[in-house]
Amino acid sequence: MLDLFNQGGSVMYVLLLMSILATAIILLKLYQFYRSDLRQTAFVEDTVSALQRGEHEQAIKNLQQQTSPVARVLESAVSFGANPAMSSGDVEAEVSRVGSAQIRSLESWLRGLSSIAHLSPLLGLLGTVIGMIVAFMNLQEAGSRVDPSILSGGIWEALLTTAFGLTVAIPAMAAFYYLEGEVDHVRAAMKDASILVLRHFGKSPHVDSRDNERVEDETHGL
Repeated sequence: MLDLFNQGGSVMYVLLLMSILATAIILLKLYQFYRSDLRQTAFVEDTVSALQRGEHEQAIKNLQQQTSPVARVLESAVSFGANPAMSSGDVEAEVSRVGSAQIRSLESWLRGLSSIAHLSPLLGLLGTVIGMIVAFMNLQEAGSRVDPSILSGGIWEALLTTAFGLTVAIPAMAAFYYLEGEVDHVRAAMKDASILVLRHFGKSPHVDSRDNERVEDETHGL
């Protein structure tokens, strides 16, 4: 394995470093998602039921025992929604702020993983081009004493970087799409759960009247 890295050149070591970083990001995010219980949403119905019974304090207490980011959004929705001094717009803004903070935490390092997935094949191609240049330079120096093994050996050594770049990129891209899908699922769950809670307090998100007027004008225009 060490011989292959030496034959592939310095680009192979850069790709190795990127593969280690990608693996660390994937393991870190999987652990974070596991600790956050992203797929656990049974507490949403329990919260709505507690609110319908007028047990606001109990609903907040139950949410505080959850590790899901959805629970943090629901906790803010219950706390702000029960405050009569806050308008529906203020409540919606505060809930959105908490939800955005939770989503940013889940999305941390995902952009780095995406960058590794996109840059690895390009680095592999760069290493191959450099290797091909070296191979043809050696072929030129050989002059009339051309040995096919000089060219073939240089080519397969150059292609090592492309193969390794794809080996790094494919798992990284697959992991990125999976993790991004989990974040999208949480984002949708936050929206649905917060609407249920805010609707209980009569402060559910509403559509701006100007948007309604625009839709009606477009409908009449059709």
